[in-house]
Amino acid sequence: MSDAEDTFNKRDINDVEPDNQPSKNKRFRKDKPWDTDDIDHWKIEEFTAEDNKQPFLEESSFATLFPKYRENYLREIWPHCTKALDKYGIGCVLDLVEGSMSVKTTRKTYDPYSIVKARDLIKLLARSVPFSQAVKIMNDDVACDIIKIGNLLRNKERYVKRRQRLIGPNGSTLKAIELLTGCYMMVQGSTVSAMGPFKGLKDLRRIVLDCMKNVHPIYHIKELMIKRELAKDPKLANESWDRFLPQFKKRNIKSKKPAQATQPKKKKEYTPFPAAQEPSKIDKQLESGEYFFKNRKKTNAKSK
Repeated sequence: MSDAEDTFNKRDINDVEPDNQPSKNKRFRKDKPWDTDDIDHWKIEEFTAEDNKQPFLEESSFATLFPKYRENYLREIWPHCTKALDKYGIGCVLDLVEGSMSVKTTRKTYDPYSIVKARDLIKLLARSVPFSQAVKIMNDDVACDIIKIGNLLRNKERYVKRRQRLIGPNGSTLKAIELLTGCYMMVQGSTVSAMGPFKGLKDLRRIVLDCMKNVHPIYHIKELMIKRELAKDPKLANESWDRFLPQFKKRNIKSKKPAQATQPKKKKEYTPFPAAQEPSKIDKQLESGEYFFKNRKKTNAKSK
């Protein structure tokens, strides 16, 4: 046996670990008696002022414009908006001359992400979302999404018709979408404002964009209703749900026109001369004699 083979065999023997010793990657791991199964590792803990006692080194700010018709409403609710943002140490300014709202961090701001939440708040207020609903964006478990639909269609009539599908008769479609996705939805102008959990916002965005692509929201509503029922069955947790979901195929069915008795068209003979000019109204009166009868009535009326 050569020296190389001898050293190789020795190295393999030394690398073999006994059964009672842990592997190399688990050697320094220790038991954690405090980590029990009843602990929810995905729970979002509340961020308090004690978690970040040092003030920020630089100021962050965001601003957005608002339409003229929102001026009176914003002026009324702005004291409430200032009070709500003051809890997070965020300053806000309403500029009625320029028509803008702005938010900025102060020395009292302790949560770095609160300025992003405040930015979303003024965006929702500018898109006609009521303050009582828009202020919920400051909660950790609520996110927002502003979907632009104005540039998805060129035809104005088709755009208005499909946008109305999102609302439905008496707002029934909009209410069904809100219940199934768990999100708040507001259709205003050329945008759709939504608030809720991330999973619900993902489904809502797909419904809105497909509706503008001529896919009726009722198809997605049926699909979400079936998924909600399937989620209650623990046996189907690790299985594919494709066989339960409906498959809607797009079909273009042409309407049949009523059959009409078709007669063979006679071909007109070609003539190089233009068609004769039709007689005017005066020519027709001259031919029938009505023209002279009218003139006679006029002369008799003058003589009397």
